[in-house]
Amino acid sequence: MSEFLCIAPDVKLGKDVKLSRFINLYGCEVGDETKIGAFVEIQKNARVGRRCKISSHTFICEGVTIEDEVFVGHSVTFINDSYPRATTGEGELQSEQNWKVETTVVKRKASIGSGATILSNVVIGENAIVGAGSVVTRDVPSNAIVVGNPAKLLRFINAEARIAS
Repeated sequence: MSEFLCIAPDVKLGKDVKLSRFINLYGCEVGDETKIGAFVEIQKNARVGRRCKISSHTFICEGVTIEDEVFVGHSVTFINDSYPRATTGEGELQSEQNWKVETTVVKRKASIGSGATILSNVVIGENAIVGAGSVVTRDVPSNAIVVGNPAKLLRFINAEARIAS
């Protein structure tokens, strides 16, 4: 199976991490008992906590921190640059020296639905739910359910649902 995995030597994998085929991990950290689906890329300086599920075709870029017990659906994309450009003002290809990584944090027990896009400089609160296909452009409060493009508050999770989770 290792012939179908691209894991750089600087990756920190926790205990009992489950890795599917066709993944690309470099310079990142993945916590204990996390499951990573096929065709996932996790870039350098990204962190995925313990007991997370990262579904297939997801892209987690540099600057993203995902805390413990987070669910990330299929084909979720994280962004780390608010104003991306291919070239500098002088027309040269940009390099790492030409931009600053912008961060994103997904708090404990949050869930992100399939096909969501998470822009940089946001915090998704603890136990929050991001609906499938949503585009998160600003912070999501804890226990909130957000949907749409841009993602807007649908409602808060009720007390009974919070106790069950």
